[in-house]
Amino acid sequence: MTPNTETLPQNVTSVLTEFVNSAKEAFGSDLRSVVLYGSGAEGKLRPTSDVNVIVVLSAFNQPQADQLREPLRLAQAAINLRAMFLLESELRPATEAFAVKFADIARRRSVLFGDDPFASVSVSRDDAIFRLKQTLLNLTLRMREAYVARSLREEQMSALIADTAGPLRSCASTLLELEGAPAASAKEALEQVSASLPDGPARAEDIQLISEARQRHALPSGVAAPALFHLIDLARAMWGRAAGLK
Repeated sequence: MTPNTETLPQNVTSVLTEFVNSAKEAFGSDLRSVVLYGSGAEGKLRPTSDVNVIVVLSAFNQPQADQLREPLRLAQAAINLRAMFLLESELRPATEAFAVKFADIARRRSVLFGDDPFASVSVSRDDAIFRLKQTLLNLTLRMREAYVARSLREEQMSALIADTAGPLRSCASTLLELEGAPAASAKEALEQVSASLPDGPARAEDIQLISEARQRHALPSGVAAPALFHLIDLARAMWGRAAGLK
């Protein structure tokens, strides 16, 4: 897969180029690849979006890592860069342990440097179903706790909805793929899954609030708590569908 940065803002492209060059200088031959993933790889960055990369290494040593501390700090400040440092030997175990996340990475990625580490990595259907159920159940439990603890603080609810969007969309994409009806994008996947529920059409506006929360990190007064409650119900319903997969 070749780099696809034409749709990125110029400042993001510049900072990514500087970061990759710094990583090459710091890690030398131990640097195997740098992969952009998520909304950046799709060309759908928003002003509030993180820019996510995976740095794949053959070894992670302190003197080399120390050289990248300042370049990473500057990139974090400039474009909200978030870097995952992953050893080659950890790639398959990580893909199996975090199947939903890495399935999303496999769908939305662009190689900025080196070989594509995901070209030959796959997850078995049984493992994908198991991890999807695990992820959805964990997400449901965390959202319930957050609702009870934070629902009187609307600004916290809005931030939580924004943070929940990524995992929910990834789960929806994986669910539809396992059901044999993949969606064109993670956003559309969540919309389709929500619309398929009995009260889906009536709650469609709550799904739209996710995009608003991600863009503004704020929502109109009185809507965040009910919207989060719907997302809890949605995650629980998705878990039920995943539990029925074979």
